[in-house]
Amino acid sequence: MYFMTISGNFLLIIIVKMNPTLHSPMYFFLINLSIIDICFSSSIAPVILRNTLAKDRSISLLGCATQMYVSLALGSAECLILAVMAYDRFAAICRPLHYNTIMNKTVCFYMAAVPWSASFINSLLQVTLTFQLPFCKSLNINNYFCEVPAFIRMSCGDTFLNEISLYIASGIIAMCSFLLILISYIHIISTILKITSSQGRQKSFSTCTSHLIVVTLFFGTIMFTYLHPPLNTTGNPDKIVPILYTTVTPMLNPFIYSIRNKDVKNTLFNQLNRKQR
Repeated sequence: MYFMTISGNFLLIIIVKMNPTLHSPMYFFLINLSIIDICFSSSIAPVILRNTLAKDRSISLLGCATQMYVSLALGSAECLILAVMAYDRFAAICRPLHYNTIMNKTVCFYMAAVPWSASFINSLLQVTLTFQLPFCKSLNINNYFCEVPAFIRMSCGDTFLNEISLYIASGIIAMCSFLLILISYIHIISTILKITSSQGRQKSFSTCTSHLIVVTLFFGTIMFTYLHPPLNTTGNPDKIVPILYTTVTPMLNPFIYSIRNKDVKNTLFNQLNRKQR
């Protein structure tokens, strides 16, 4: 799964770079998503693979903090980038005549830079608060990787501030992103339904289905992990669900976008035919 994540996302980036017709805002954000998925999965999967094979499953304090910081930042960045991609589809379908003006290069740069910056700043705050907690008992992490909810459950001190901070940050990032996506798609569906041609409706909606599938997979699992109360419960769902959005979703994303995208498939097939000749 990790190999498929890395190869699939790298292939998608290469295909977009090779075809000048794919140098549009939609594919610019798609490249951002692929970079996030590569780094996100790489911050988790190699450690899980090592722990599966090695007898020593320990991790250094710095290694754990780094993993927590990177994975939390990239998870937040993916939420925000998916919301930005929904707005891009809204602009393309609902404001086609003004699309190039709305989504110019400067706007696209800031719409990508802000999610990255905000995510890493939020992650720094959450990790700093988490590692200030006292851990009186065993330092065995009841999770497959270093994650904030697992450390809050493990602490023997007052975790009220940490829980409130996590809920607020998760609520702002996940819920605001989800609301932006929801509002965008309400306008998109309303506009598509007004199209008289069935081919036109199908073509417009086909550009959104891949994004909707990815949004459903990612937001369903991330909201379950960070927004469901309480944090002091134990059980397998809290450990298994994060594997879905850190390993399964990054693996599926490039295939979902490639399979349902004619431009990406045509570019890949054309390059393969050239090599055969």
